Amino acid sequence: MNGRTAGPVVSGTSTPLVGRQDALAALRGAITASRRDGFQFLALTGEPGAGKTRLLGELAAMAGRDGFTPLWGRAAEYEQILPYSALVDALDDHLDTRRQEVARAVGAGQAALLSGVFPGLAAGELSPEDEPALADDRSGLARYRLYRAVRQLVGVLAGPSGLLLVLDDVHWADDGTMEFLEHVVRHPPAGRVLMAVAYRPAQAAPRVARLAATAGSRGHEVAVGPLSATEVRQFLGPGVGRGRGMALYEASGGNPFYLEALARMDGTDVTELPPTALAALRVELGDLTPGALLVAQAAAVAADEFEPTIAAVAAQVPPAATLAALDELVERDIVRSVRGRFRFRHPLVRRAVYESAAAGWRLGAHARIAAHLAELGAPATAQAHHVEHSGSLGDQRAVEVLVAASRAVTAHAPATSAHWLQAALRLMPDDAASREDRLALMMELSWAQGISGRLAEGRDTARELLRMLPEDDYPRRGRAARVCALMERQLDRPHEARALLLDELSHMPNPRAAAAVPMRMRLVAESMMRVDFRAAQAVLDLMPDNADDWEPGLAVAVAALRPMPALAARRTDDALRYAEIAGKLLADAPDEHLSEWLDALAWLCWADSYLGRYGDALRHFDRAAAVARSTGQSYILTNLLAGRAKTLAATGRLAEAAATAEESVEGARLLDSGQQIVFALTQVCLVESWSGDDEAALRAGDEAVHRGVGAGETWEATARYARGQALVNAGRYAEGVEAVLDACNRFDSPRLDPGTLLQACETLAYADAAQETDAESSARAAQWAALAVRLEDPRLPAYCGFAALARAHALSRQDPCAAAVAAEEAARLLHAGGRRLDAGRALLTAGLACLGTPDGRGRARESLRAAAEIFDSCGARTLKARTERELRRLGVRVGGGASTAPGGDAPRFGLSPRELEVALLVAEGLTNQQVAERLFLSVRTVETHLSRIFAKLEVTSRVGVATALRR
Repeated sequence: MNGRTAGPVVSGTSTPLVGRQDALAALRGAITASRRDGFQFLALTGEPGAGKTRLLGELAAMAGRDGFTPLWGRAAEYEQILPYSALVDALDDHLDTRRQEVARAVGAGQAALLSGVFPGLAAGELSPEDEPALADDRSGLARYRLYRAVRQLVGVLAGPSGLLLVLDDVHWADDGTMEFLEHVVRHPPAGRVLMAVAYRPAQAAPRVARLAATAGSRGHEVAVGPLSATEVRQFLGPGVGRGRGMALYEASGGNPFYLEALARMDGTDVTELPPTALAALRVELGDLTPGALLVAQAAAVAADEFEPTIAAVAAQVPPAATLAALDELVERDIVRSVRGRFRFRHPLVRRAVYESAAAGWRLGAHARIAAHLAELGAPATAQAHHVEHSGSLGDQRAVEVLVAASRAVTAHAPATSAHWLQAALRLMPDDAASREDRLALMMELSWAQGISGRLAEGRDTARELLRMLPEDDYPRRGRAARVCALMERQLDRPHEARALLLDELSHMPNPRAAAAVPMRMRLVAESMMRVDFRAAQAVLDLMPDNADDWEPGLAVAVAALRPMPALAARRTDDALRYAEIAGKLLADAPDEHLSEWLDALAWLCWADSYLGRYGDALRHFDRAAAVARSTGQSYILTNLLAGRAKTLAATGRLAEAAATAEESVEGARLLDSGQQIVFALTQVCLVESWSGDDEAALRAGDEAVHRGVGAGETWEATARYARGQALVNAGRYAEGVEAVLDACNRFDSPRLDPGTLLQACETLAYADAAQETDAESSARAAQWAALAVRLEDPRLPAYCGFAALARAHALSRQDPCAAAVAAEEAARLLHAGGRRLDAGRALLTAGLACLGTPDGRGRARESLRAAAEIFDSCGARTLKARTERELRRLGVRVGGGASTAPGGDAPRFGLSPRELEVALLVAEGLTNQQVAERLFLSVRTVETHLSRIFAKLEVTSRVGVATALRR
């Protein structure tokens, strides 16, 4: 720039640091914790100008000296809607220099997925062999796959030395960045990763403030407050007199940025100091030459980090004059050189510059940038921000750009997609000529709002669409009303959903016409959700199986609804027949005929699972989920994934069930639907419990129950049952029994399906037998066994073994011979019904019973060996460990096995990963207090873990723990 040079500026390190010793200690502690324990999350909070960025600079310097790679990005005030802008700012340049290395490390498929967000990975040949492209999944839940990929990427970038990922000003972060942060604190990346964010509490959404707490023991929060009077004197230095220093302190309130701005005004009388930081900045800007101010204003319009060319276009200034102006701006420290581009020294500086420009001039600058980008052939996503700020009513090209940009980001940034659709609608004239286009965009907007987790906004848009449709446009009104009702249901407003459907039906001249069928189907679903199966059946009885004027796929949808009410009414033969008919219709229907009716088809999938038709259920769940992904129906996809997880768990495929349940939970959280979150957490609770992680199971069960949604509906009762089962599996028998009984409404008009009620009887019999201390316990176990016999239905072979297993529990102490026979019969029946894990439990029960019989050791060894093999193949860690302990007592040598679950030695001992950590430290001789400090837990939590460790290892002392781990 005319021979002048300016070195690169590292964010946050422009002036010597004063004070902040407590904050620096916290930063050093976070680095140490990351080196020792892996992922840590650090949040710095403070008002604008408090010095958060300065401290992040110190953190970067300290981490760099410790070998960490520091990567830095920040969100921007005027580009808040741009997807993943802070992450791209932090990672993209680094990825560009390591493209091939990263692609090899994460795999070509993951790299192709990531390239949809990070331009630095987009160049080159990346074959998406492992993962479908983001654009192929329109459900919005592709974000979950993306977040997993970014999490893996962060772990790869960390390497053995570590990674510091700084995201500044996240109070301005877009929804995608926030969702990733929420994901990563729940699912930490591997390796030494320290993630640091900074935000202004007054401007941050509650979800930002919850991040550090969600990270648990890995989370750290540092509040950055004002400097003290002493620190201000030190900051100002000896060149500022005591009186002026005190005046500057009082005027600034100790805010470092404001203080620095005031200190620059050394010629201003203390009685005339500006009252705010922005006012001080305006005085500073007044000292710029007109040319430099113009370029600064153009840059403020252009981007948070800008290139001289764009600033020249916006300012309408020749390139040479632009570079000269930038020299002046760098010299005045208005902007700083960063990675070959420029950035304002602080967001407050950019804001002051932006606001100093006239509103009309800013509009013109946006228009010039938009036109320049269009000439360059830039993608619609690059143009949209400037088009939105410069477009005018009726500007068809602007509408086209915004719609194209919206559709380009729907899969991974639906909130941004919805924002740009709203901008397009504002520019579209509300006249007859554009009415159809407006209606189509509104439906698209409603969907984008829904999958972005803004269900209420999506519902409101759908209702507005309903009001705009002509009264006699019954087919489209019916579809719109059904969409509204679905969203009301996701918002946990079932009464409003039902009222909306009934009101729309009441205005139709023929409530039985083809246009009314979709709404009547939704009424059936609403009735089934609230366990009013008689009402559901009454509506179904008035609906034919097919009609000439029905849309394609509607007959399949109606057939899919019929099995569940029949099953609930104990009309098992009818339920099985209906399921068979619906399955054949579904097999013959092409995917394009199914997409409109997935909410109805989901009922067939669940009915298949409840009927024990597991092969059919998985096939139907998988097909429906594929259609849901390709057509963007995320609120149905999460439900399908929960059902698939349930079915996989029933067949003993726990590792697959866990992965599916996790995807369902993450998808439901992205939707922010209480109902779907409870559905998903229920399956997580059961899967983790049978896998052996009691802590994770109860955490999921507690959250599902305490959500407080779905009162009186079947899914809420199922959540309470799952929690009760987890409590029993964790050895908390009394609590578990009460929870299961509560879920079953003490078997007085229970809201659970017949199969789950049978399982509940078996669980209650097991719990009472396990804690048998008197005749009453034995009698209760026998009572539950007898009830199981009454509930058993031979037409549902998947559940037939539970009554025999309950009887085995009840007889286990008084008559071990009969108990062994009953358990062996239960194992045979459960295996025949496809329930491998439960068959393994029955074999374990049989083996234990045989130990109490004369000459039963041989039978016991046979049953226990078979049980251990099943538990190992299923991934049931605790049950496998318990079985192997019994085999060792019988003199059988057993190895650790190839358990399907991760966690090193944890599966061998039947401990969860966290329990193993505690056990190993106890074995080293650490006290509970020392263990708590080492693992960042409370002493009470350590005590809880230790009690479970004692129970699982069957020891009563800390010495016993050490001895058991050495075996």
